[in-house]
Amino acid sequence: MTTGPTYEIAIIGGGIMGCATALRVAAGGMSAIVLDQGDLGQGASGVNAGTLSLQIKRVKLMPYALKGHHCWEEMGDTVGFAKTGGYTLAFNAREAEMLHERQTLKSNAGAPIEFVSNNQLRAAEPNLTHKVEAASFCPEDGYANSSLTGQYYRGKLRDAGIPYREGCAVTAIDQGDGFTLTTPQGPIRANRILLAAGAWLKPLAALLDVDLPVNARVNTVSVTERLQPLMSSVIGHATGLLTMKQKANGTVLIGGGWQGRGTPQDGRGTVDADTVRPNLALAQYAVPALSAARVTRSWTGFEANVPDFYPLAGALPGVPDAFVLGCVRGGYTIGPYISQLMGDHILGREPEMPLFDPGRDFEKDTI
Repeated sequence: MTTGPTYEIAIIGGGIMGCATALRVAAGGMSAIVLDQGDLGQGASGVNAGTLSLQIKRVKLMPYALKGHHCWEEMGDTVGFAKTGGYTLAFNAREAEMLHERQTLKSNAGAPIEFVSNNQLRAAEPNLTHKVEAASFCPEDGYANSSLTGQYYRGKLRDAGIPYREGCAVTAIDQGDGFTLTTPQGPIRANRILLAAGAWLKPLAALLDVDLPVNARVNTVSVTERLQPLMSSVIGHATGLLTMKQKANGTVLIGGGWQGRGTPQDGRGTVDADTVRPNLALAQYAVPALSAARVTRSWTGFEANVPDFYPLAGALPGVPDAFVLGCVRGGYTIGPYISQLMGDHILGREPEMPLFDPGRDFEKDTI
């Protein structure tokens, strides 16, 4: 017999999207509990490079990215938010053509992106290579400190009176009069559930006999020793294979989606030296002074996606009162906002922007 309270919703996954949705539904009067197999904000939400760049977002997600960026700006110092502006670089004619095509589309979608001359670029960032064919600039680009994610949302949940359980993996989900979740900390009852567990969505949905086509990328991030000031803006590359920024303490964070090894079911991924080397080489090409810098650490984080690379945000197919939120490309930027939309949907309100049907045909670009 199950004892204890029955929550109106149990949210499985304590990253940005799980926690932010919990805050939204609780503000709407719904009792919620957040469960995470590890610590809050220590999955993808806490190990990514923290880049908040509109220049690397998909065109159709730009309205969501603009709103999400505003959410981060409102969080401010508590999450280490810094609006530095950002430059995206092209080093040859092919990349320049790609940059102009993509950034024009993103500008038309609402991002304040402009193309700048080499003279403007060098005046702003004198330590960049002079071998730049073309460059774009967005004054809204910046970053936050992803390592503060868990601390921030833990405090917000506590302030809102929302219970959360860490180290609380869900190993079974029974349906009957609502849902009963089996966890190491005892059973948990809820009338509704939200799956918001990122790269672990596929095995969670399988507990409800739903096959979600979720895959996981193993993105790598590296950090250097503390250096003299080399850049004041976020620096990216036209291919998306480089993002780079220098933090206030002088360290430089280098990412770009280069892949490590491992699967979510294995636990943490592992760094692959064969992919770290070209990532660092591209960073050194962009900022030659980095060739003398020492990399102190590299790590990986899982990023979930589905075949069409758009989010899952809506009702879980075939399971009444079950919902799913995840696979948001650029989820660190967009997460706080799309979680508000998800919360409104669960509360029975009309979301401000459309959600993304988890039951859609993933082979068609219909969104």
